Amino acid sequence: MNILKKRYLYFAISLLIIIPGLVILTSQIIRQDVPLSIDFTGGSLLEVRFETGDPALAEIISVYNELGVKDAQVQTTENGTILIRSSYVDNELRDQLLTALETKFGSAVQVIQLDSVGPSIGKQVTSRAGIAVGIAALAVVIYITTAFRKMEHAFRYGICAIIAMIHDVAVVFSIVSIGSLLFGWQMDALFLTALLTVIGFSVQDKIVVFDRIRENSNILRRLDFETLVNHSIVQTLQRSINTQLMTVEFLLLALALMGGITLREFAIILLVGLLSGTYSSIFVAAPILVIWENKEWRTWFRRKQAPAA
Repeated sequence: MNILKKRYLYFAISLLIIIPGLVILTSQIIRQDVPLSIDFTGGSLLEVRFETGDPALAEIISVYNELGVKDAQVQTTENGTILIRSSYVDNELRDQLLTALETKFGSAVQVIQLDSVGPSIGKQVTSRAGIAVGIAALAVVIYITTAFRKMEHAFRYGICAIIAMIHDVAVVFSIVSIGSLLFGWQMDALFLTALLTVIGFSVQDKIVVFDRIRENSNILRRLDFETLVNHSIVQTLQRSINTQLMTVEFLLLALALMGGITLREFAIILLVGLLSGTYSSIFVAAPILVIWENKEWRTWFRRKQAPAA
């Protein structure tokens, strides 16, 4: 099984998944409409249910405006509740809002969910999330370079793992961007949890493949590097697929289908991210290692010579 033969096709498949989502995310950044939840931006999230009917959403916004909250966004959910997002609302103002809603619509208001995060805390979460991802990337390079120090070009293994990890992170952001456009998804604390979990699993898979390359390099010394890497991938292929499918993917699929709306977004992101981690270990990290070894970029822009007559 020659997996590495079509390595550029695998890269094209990855780009087809990543580019549309990143285009959407870039446009959201330009419009300053990035789908960040209150965990990162700060603010309040109030989910309520009116016992007698559902009032018009515009009327709910007017109640907020009357009490000085000018940026309220209101939408209905699949469960028939009403979700109200706004800037930070303290306990006193929240009680005033609930009282005003009950008075205006003549209906008791049942609070389903209430989250409030101050602006300063939201900024701390955002900065620390970036630091956590950066530290994780640095730790990967240091660990893999140290673990493979006896091999030639040990630093390459760490760089290839980072490139594949960036691939997995890009897939996660792409999926969330598309989900925000189609289903109203937001990047929240659970998204950060899923992202860090994907990074951890991604690195673990890369180390398994790279470790088999290291073992085979001592046993199969006569093979050229590309054949050696391909043989190592084939040896780990069944283990990688079976481990992910049997222990993680099926469980996450069940959670996405039957876990309820609260965990559905988290489960889908984790499902796709871990699948991407397995894919990139086999079809991204190892092929990049081969391209680097063969220095194939030297021939990327050369014209193919016409066959001799």
